Amino acid sequence: MNIEKLKASVTGEIDAQCHQLSELSLKIHANPELGFHEVKATAWLTRYLEESGFSIERGICELPTAFRASYGQGKPTIAILAEYDALPGLGHACGHNLIGTCAVGAAVASKLAINQFGGSILVIGTPAEEGGGGKIIMADRGVFNNVDMAMMVHPGGDNTATTRALALQSLEVEFFGKAAHAAAQPEEGINALEAMLNSFAAINSLRQHIKSTARIHGIITDGGQAANIVPVHSAANFIVRAEDNTYLDELKQKVLNCFIGAATVSGARLEYKWAEVRFAPMRNNLTLARLFRQNMQSLGRRMQLFNPNSAFGSTDMGNVSQLVPGIHPVIAIALKDVLAHSPQFAQAAASEAGIRGLVDAAKALAMTVVDLVANPEIVAKVKKEFQQNK
Repeated sequence: MNIEKLKASVTGEIDAQCHQLSELSLKIHANPELGFHEVKATAWLTRYLEESGFSIERGICELPTAFRASYGQGKPTIAILAEYDALPGLGHACGHNLIGTCAVGAAVASKLAINQFGGSILVIGTPAEEGGGGKIIMADRGVFNNVDMAMMVHPGGDNTATTRALALQSLEVEFFGKAAHAAAQPEEGINALEAMLNSFAAINSLRQHIKSTARIHGIITDGGQAANIVPVHSAANFIVRAEDNTYLDELKQKVLNCFIGAATVSGARLEYKWAEVRFAPMRNNLTLARLFRQNMQSLGRRMQLFNPNSAFGSTDMGNVSQLVPGIHPVIAIALKDVLAHSPQFAQAAASEAGIRGLVDAAKALAMTVVDLVANPEIVAKVKKEFQQNK
């Protein structure tokens, strides 16, 4: 069977699965689960893969809702990553129901390529992308050690074969003051809330003098108990992002200095903790990205290689891309003015356009698997690019 006929066969297999994939995606969408608690989604995805002939390992990396599904033996070993966690209060407003279902659909269709040319296909189920950094934990525990390349597709507002993603680390801060009657004896108190507000003001001033691609944002999670009591405690959660790890370290210290200065001025005691997981910037493997783009365009969907106007975000796929060649393309399921992490995007993730995006993404992934297993020289080119840019 030549490569083009095999590609036609894998896309036909996805068309044959279309109804089942749609139902699976909508079922996950209707039952949103937060990171590390995706019990139903994990069960449904692994059952689908198991019934399709994949060997399943559940609860890998000491994470109950992580899994690895494998088919075939030998090299190359190609991983398709599944996400399936939801957002608090918004459900699948980032479309992870589509990502997880797309991954299993692409992998099942890729069996035809593995049977023809050898190699192995994995679906790695990665919980808690939304802030929990499931892939980071799994990477640290070795799940990608024997993987040759990793791919996934994310829904969005445009069709782009590469993704710009920032390095990220979050910070938890607390101020401890001294309670007093706010009217009778305010001079006896130490205002923990004022320390936090001064920190916010300092960070707002800092924003004028940081690189345009960097981001700092936060929320107050505790600001006191009653207006007539000098707040004895305040707490906040902040996120710091930058294009590279070097500038992230520099920016982290500047942000921390804002809190240290507020503690000095107010007399409140500062406690802080940086998150253990750190999101890395995305390294797009352009050889893989061009393959995926070519396959997507063969389906009639126009796709650009880069989008200079794309919004910045962060993803734990960035950490994977630092370890193995990887891509994180975006496929349009809504108009550009429909923002991710909004109720409107959650609706799009269950729409006809969302299902079309799922099917197209699964087809392009499976076709890219065909290119890789059928052409050892392309695999070598992917790896050479990765090593040269490391």
